[in-house]
Amino acid sequence: PAARATSLMYTEKRVGPRIEPCGTPIETARAARVKMAAELHPCSGKLIGLSNSNRTAQRNQPVQEFNHGLVLSREPLKDRDVFTVRIDKKVNSWSGSIEIGVTSLDPAGLDFPSSATGLKGGSWIVSGCSVLRDGRSVLEEYGRDLDQLSEGDRVGIQRSTHGELHLWVNGQDCGAAASGLPTGLWAVVDLYGKCTQVTVVSCEPPSLAERDTERETVEEREQEDEEEELFDVSDSGGGTGNTGSINSPAGGGGARLGAVTGGMLTNDALLFHEKCGTLIKLSNNNKTAERRRPLDEFNNGVVMTNRPLRHNEMFEIRIDKLVDKWSGSIEIGVTTHNPNNLDYPATMTNLRSGTIMMSGCGILTNGKGTRREYCEFSLDELQEGDHIGLMHKASGALHFYINGIDQGVAAAQTPAVVYAVVDLYGMAVKVTIVHNHNHSDRLRRNNAIMRALSPDVGRPRPAHSLTPDPDTPDRLLFHSNCGQKAAIISEGRTALRPHATDDFNHGVVLSGRPLHSNEVFQVRIDKMVDKWAGSIEIGVTTHNPAYLQLPSTMTNLRSGTWMMTGNGVMHNGTTILDEYGHNLDRLKAGDTVGVVRKEDGSLHFFVNGVAQGPAAWNVPPSVYAVVDLYGQAAQATIMDDVDLPPLPEDSSEGPTVMSPGSPCSVAGGNSANDLRFHQLHGTNAVITNGGRTALRQNCRSEFNDAIVISNRCLRDGELFEIVIQKMVDRWSGSIEAGVTAIRPEELEFPNTMTDIDYDTWMLSGTAIMQDGNTMRNNYGCDLDTLTTGSRIGMMRSATGDLHYYINGVDQGVACTGLPPEVYAVIDLYGQCVQVSITSSSGPQDNSLCTSNITEKSFPIHSPVAGVAHRLHSKHGKNVVLLGEGCQAVRVGGYAHGIVFSAKELKTDELFEVKIDEVDDQWSGSLHMGLTTLAPPELPSCPMSGLSPSLTQLRSKVTWLVAGSEVRRNGLLQRQNYGASLDRLTVGNRVGVKRCSDDTMHVLIDGEDMGPAATAVAKNVYAVLDLYGRVTAVSIVSSSVLEDAGSVKAPSLSSDSCSEGEEDRTPVEGGELALVPNTVMAFLENHGKNIQLSHENLTAARVSSYNQGLLVTAQPLPRQQLFQFQIDRLNASWTSSLSLGVIGHSPDRLNFPSTACCLKRSVWLLQRDSVFHNSLKICENYGPNLDTCPEGTVLGLLVDGNSCLHLYVNGMDQGVAAQDIPTPCYPLIDLYGQCEQVTIVTNNVATVGGESVKARCQGDMEKADMVDGIKESVCWMPHAEVNPNKTCEYQALCSRFKDLLTLPDGYFNEDAKYNLCYCESCHKLRGDESYYKRGEPPRDYALPFGWCRFALRSEPHCDVSNSFKQWHIAYHGTSVGALRRTLDHAQLLSGTSSIFSVSPVKTEGPNGYSEPEENSSNSLPDRDRETDREVPRVQLSPTMRYSGLEMFAPKVQFRDPRSHCCHQAQVGFQVCVRPGSYKVGPQTLGAIEPLDPRFSNTEIEWITKDQGGTLLYGLLIRVE
Repeated sequence: PAARATSLMYTEKRVGPRIEPCGTPIETARAARVKMAAELHPCSGKLIGLSNSNRTAQRNQPVQEFNHGLVLSREPLKDRDVFTVRIDKKVNSWSGSIEIGVTSLDPAGLDFPSSATGLKGGSWIVSGCSVLRDGRSVLEEYGRDLDQLSEGDRVGIQRSTHGELHLWVNGQDCGAAASGLPTGLWAVVDLYGKCTQVTVVSCEPPSLAERDTERETVEEREQEDEEEELFDVSDSGGGTGNTGSINSPAGGGGARLGAVTGGMLTNDALLFHEKCGTLIKLSNNNKTAERRRPLDEFNNGVVMTNRPLRHNEMFEIRIDKLVDKWSGSIEIGVTTHNPNNLDYPATMTNLRSGTIMMSGCGILTNGKGTRREYCEFSLDELQEGDHIGLMHKASGALHFYINGIDQGVAAAQTPAVVYAVVDLYGMAVKVTIVHNHNHSDRLRRNNAIMRALSPDVGRPRPAHSLTPDPDTPDRLLFHSNCGQKAAIISEGRTALRPHATDDFNHGVVLSGRPLHSNEVFQVRIDKMVDKWAGSIEIGVTTHNPAYLQLPSTMTNLRSGTWMMTGNGVMHNGTTILDEYGHNLDRLKAGDTVGVVRKEDGSLHFFVNGVAQGPAAWNVPPSVYAVVDLYGQAAQATIMDDVDLPPLPEDSSEGPTVMSPGSPCSVAGGNSANDLRFHQLHGTNAVITNGGRTALRQNCRSEFNDAIVISNRCLRDGELFEIVIQKMVDRWSGSIEAGVTAIRPEELEFPNTMTDIDYDTWMLSGTAIMQDGNTMRNNYGCDLDTLTTGSRIGMMRSATGDLHYYINGVDQGVACTGLPPEVYAVIDLYGQCVQVSITSSSGPQDNSLCTSNITEKSFPIHSPVAGVAHRLHSKHGKNVVLLGEGCQAVRVGGYAHGIVFSAKELKTDELFEVKIDEVDDQWSGSLHMGLTTLAPPELPSCPMSGLSPSLTQLRSKVTWLVAGSEVRRNGLLQRQNYGASLDRLTVGNRVGVKRCSDDTMHVLIDGEDMGPAATAVAKNVYAVLDLYGRVTAVSIVSSSVLEDAGSVKAPSLSSDSCSEGEEDRTPVEGGELALVPNTVMAFLENHGKNIQLSHENLTAARVSSYNQGLLVTAQPLPRQQLFQFQIDRLNASWTSSLSLGVIGHSPDRLNFPSTACCLKRSVWLLQRDSVFHNSLKICENYGPNLDTCPEGTVLGLLVDGNSCLHLYVNGMDQGVAAQDIPTPCYPLIDLYGQCEQVTIVTNNVATVGGESVKARCQGDMEKADMVDGIKESVCWMPHAEVNPNKTCEYQALCSRFKDLLTLPDGYFNEDAKYNLCYCESCHKLRGDESYYKRGEPPRDYALPFGWCRFALRSEPHCDVSNSFKQWHIAYHGTSVGALRRTLDHAQLLSGTSSIFSVSPVKTEGPNGYSEPEENSSNSLPDRDRETDREVPRVQLSPTMRYSGLEMFAPKVQFRDPRSHCCHQAQVGFQVCVRPGSYKVGPQTLGAIEPLDPRFSNTEIEWITKDQGGTLLYGLLIRVE
């Protein structure tokens, strides 16, 4: 054929000897010149090791590090010499591979960068299939893809005599990659990513005979190619311009070679086919596809490749543009349909044959879902700049790639000929094909992502690792025989349950061979699901997996099996250890678990690299490792290295930043982050993570010998800060921190650092110790009270003062006179197991470097003098707090009655309670003591996180008296201490205090029983346990006097139509003051759908439902309330606004679509939860922001303690978050329903300002209030702030009231007196559950769940006197009795009893069904004759009683708006004259308490006085 002849002509033309200009044949020239040494230069990258006479280079730590592997030739290249290396070893941990090129930089004086692409000053590098000059791409599609080369492949680099750069792969010249190269170039090889070892094989010009042989082989392969018909073979005619198609398998499965042009090989590049969807526009030589009219159309955006995919060929695209208008996004896959013959559908998922697509995070085959959860990435969540790829493997498997990361097998078998297809659907508008799969910037990003997702990437191997070399022939893999719901992938390294959301068991997998002695088998949890309880289980078994009939779960096996499950250990299905180690059920994706059988036959487990201690003994040899992917555990991968959890706050990535596993300098460098732990340390300490993490091994059997020290001296004003990452509950005492002038090389590490008797200053608990002696007690903080996540820092000032920092707060001067060179010291003692150096370590910009700071105490805020103590809102699950936290009642059982003081006790401050109720059916009694457990650290839900009784409370140090015994953390310390608490009864008082000599004293009825315990910590809370007989107590003590400067700042109050009848605590130190505030306005930088107006005080979202982020231009000062009003809501959307603060300048912030996407220094209030950096930290906080109506005023305040508060209509909702940085900026997200807000801060009082002539609610007399409708004597929001304005529940109740056809004259015309008590409304107002009213005052409960419609008072009634002096009660009634009651303007009794109940009859004319009236009285039969003689009316101080169906029967009605059927009840809120009623027991025979505030013996009021009641409001409740 002509093509063959042309090729032969071309070959023959090249065979003849070419004559150089001087007339000397090439062979003669080669013989005459000096041969260049085929060796590597001894100077190389810092992770390179040379051997074999400098011919072999190996990158050390190949699994932990992917770069720092540069090597150069020993001598500069001579023209036409090909410097060739052979790839000896590769690993699969990374993306990217070998890079090769030339540089004019002399290696002898070169400061080696982390990778070849970082070489400047005249460097040309081939990376993947791209060519880069001085780090910038000059050619994107060139030669062979180096990433696809395998072990054994050869790659070389050459400078031709014409100054051209040529790449040679396996003896083939890939053509000119660059031109104009200077002379004097050194060859460069970068052992990058997967490539870990190379050997130089030659450095000489290519043999012509070898080139001819290679070319003939290529031609033979071309003729034998099975898929030749898929590609065009063309002939341009005669001479050297002839072209032909040469298809050659890539070495190791790489891409095929493309056409030959002028003797140079190029790739047949993948492009988009010219035939495409109707809305697609192609550009950039058919490499870019864009959907037209993206805001009007969401489909008809299908594009396909111009040719089929070759085996193992990567097809990758980059997302260039997205729009926010649509749901759904890009879809990608393969199809057997030829684009020339295809009638393109609107979307590819409509195609019912030959098509496999990835959509979202699932796989669709022929339009039907075949895998719902293929990978953890969803295509709908990708952003602009992200990459998506796919590869059709030679085995027929289809893989997808997200940002270069293989997502695994999507389909096991696909047809041989498939085209890639992309559907620009929904949000996806524009994509570009990426041919450079190894661009340096993307590689750094991919490796950073892989490091974040895979804890075994980028982490060093601890010193105690027992694992063998992963490259040994007997590498541990999973056996192919596995549970029926399990699968083995990744060449035996990964096991998964593919349908983890459908099944929770049958996921047992075993190792392929027995474990060697001391060999650690460790797996990483890759994926978890939330559907099930329980999680991964791990262990060993004597059963051979080849012959084992695998059970549904391994704990069912009754022979030869040891398993760790939860935090216990089971042998042959029977529990042998209950409380063994870390609970496996609490692990998350990324955590690791391991097991090892030691030579002595003991079995040990590891969790995140930390040994949990011996679990079993006499385990026989030759046991197989077992993993049970049970419950939540869905996928696990075998690890070759013992690993540790990733370092918090470590965002190091990129070639310019040292990787966490890299060796670090131990000399004092100039960088601010060169502080590390020294390589010398205590015997039980382990240094990992490049010197940034320290842990104590065997933490449950060893409590000391774990001292670590900084790698250099601290500079003046330099902070050395660590974060506690792990603690155990096994020991007393905890971390100790300080400084020493002893050099690490000269230090003989003792058991604990306080044993050193010279040149050492340490903080232990609250004691400052110098040279082992206590200098000072009661320093401003207590290290023994710190928990996981707490930060501790030390700083030596320029004047020689030592300061400690707790969570960033300076605790003041600890000691003075320190020498100039001191090292930071951490003692991982007792409970503290693992710490890491934080990114905050380094020089600090503060005055400590030059000034003397006086001692500053750890901030403690107690109430002012004369104010009663309070109980904390966190308590046991059976406790109810009453009387504003002054009374505690146990409402069920005999335990779960722990309560705490609201504040830490000061020295000699007595906390005392009186016993109110006892229940003699139980034994045991009240326990009382002190604890270092801070109640604010407990979970937000009050019924979780607390032990059933105080004797079991051991998470923190607790001293208590139970009976006459004194216990510490439940352990008996002494007996026969004072009078027994078991003998206490109603009326007895018991108190506790911490004295100045650090002793705990208990007082009974005012009599001091003497010291009960010694060495009590400073920062303690009073704690008591309503246990056994004692069921109710009330506080009888008050707080001690504090300095005037520590008075707590008051909260704002407002008029929001709340039930504020009870006088509240007066504002201390004066009322609210209108002092000059920082004027706040919105920043011009905001979300793209925001429009500002009114001098940037008003912000409106003008499009869509998101992209509505706002930040103020000014930071929020401490103690200043920032408030804004919701102006407009749009009911077309769901959800609503969120708000919070951001801790960094927003000037250059690139705003995402929603606030929840912000993940750096952000605190966000959303719905009723609090989020920090997108992680939920608190639930059930304040009202649900989604229910805030138009007119609601929301506010943010950061108090003097750096705590964030939310205000709703002026009401403080309490602390939402702590440790808010300075400065911080208010943040608002106008999301969903909320479309417009306006700042109202600039005329609002500052919290804690000076006194002015204004009165607030706390200063008002009772006469100033009318059932919570307060006079406008203090700051209040605009009248339209009434939260009832748009309450749907109140509107529904109002429509039911209209159906009753009651005359309007009975109701108050002013709608502001109508109150809704649904959950949202009463939380928005900040209502308490109970208030007092009358003279003498008496409690009543607010009618939560009901809606009140205010009634008009009768002219003859003394309304003001009634409201001030009468009590509040409730009365349940029937719908039929409403009109009669209103007509008489009082409650009726006797034969016209409103307590009548009868079955529901026919539906009335107004749409509701009414029960017939019954003349019988509802009182018990034994009282009926008395009742007829003396008519009586029943009332109750709570609607929980009066609203029962017996008193308020339900009726059905149809809502005229929604046409839905509901049930409704009615009742009255009434004023009752004191003395006109009697208090009695409930008459329903109820056993359980009906209301926690009112006893069942006092919940029913009976009145005989017809003039003793005054109707105040109609109550309606709708279900």
